[in-house]
Amino acid sequence: MKDLILSIPTFTLLLASATLGLAPFVPAPHVWEKIIMLLSGDLTRPIDIFDFAFHGLPWALLIAKLVLMRTKT
Repeated sequence: MKDLILSIPTFTLLLASATLGLAPFVPAPHVWEKIIMLLSGDLTRPIDIFDFAFHGLPWALLIAKLVLMRTKT
């Protein structure tokens, strides 16, 4: 799994995080709205959970890649 994450180009993950990870941009980034819902306990509907996973995946992969790159010696 580590090799798979490291094989994804960093630019691709940055682009995916900036577009899919933040879309729609107005009135607020979608993933931000889902984080607020999660923290307030309102993230209960299956469509909202799927939406959070879908918009959060690029961010999770980007963070995982950066951590793996940092710890790789």
